[in-house]
Amino acid sequence: MTLEREKVYMEARTAFDKGEYDRAEKLFLELLKLNTNYADVYNKLGFIYHQKNDLDKAAWFFEKALQLNPGYTEASLNLSVTYNELGRFEDANRIFSNAAKLAHPAPSVLDPYVQGKLANEHAQLGDQYYDLGLYDEALDEYKKALKLRPNFVDIITKAGITLREKGLFDEAIRVFMRAKEVNPRYITALIHLGITYYMKGFIDLAVEEWDGAKKIDPKNKDAQAYMNMIKKEII
Repeated sequence: MTLEREKVYMEARTAFDKGEYDRAEKLFLELLKLNTNYADVYNKLGFIYHQKNDLDKAAWFFEKALQLNPGYTEASLNLSVTYNELGRFEDANRIFSNAAKLAHPAPSVLDPYVQGKLANEHAQLGDQYYDLGLYDEALDEYKKALKLRPNFVDIITKAGITLREKGLFDEAIRVFMRAKEVNPRYITALIHLGITYYMKGFIDLAVEEWDGAKKIDPKNKDAQAYMNMIKKEII
């Protein structure tokens, strides 16, 4: 890369990292005019157009990134997501599967970055099922995500919430306790563990969790609201 290209590239990367996508887009396109065929540039332009909801354009740039580097797992995953949003489900599944296969440096071993991306994809699908009230399907996706990344505390907590919605309070409590083990300061898990205790009739335990959440973040409105609710009931 020439000095001129390197300067433009670094400016583009800086703008991209700051979320200044209009400026980053302009600079990355300038690089393409300078015949800079880097997969990273095409992938980042694809990301920018995806953020702008120009999905066809985003797909084209992700495809170009993969033409330049077929083993570029981030571009593969980005393209899979974009295809899915375009309704090209077979293409999305094909790219998604290829991304997992390409990331196997050894049998049954995934690159940690790809593990995280795949886990988040499963979690997002789980969120969609949850919003539709399809709790069994949501739980399956959360379990798939946690198989890839067992310590993603937000996904552990979502699994606990889903179990509670299914009426499985004891299982939900065990899952929330697991979330606390992973991150004792993850307030969402504390609050939902408190809610589950409350629904079981364990008022003292519920208050203990909400009080713990308040100690971590005294301004947390959810914890305060539940504490106020308990005070009104006692009065």
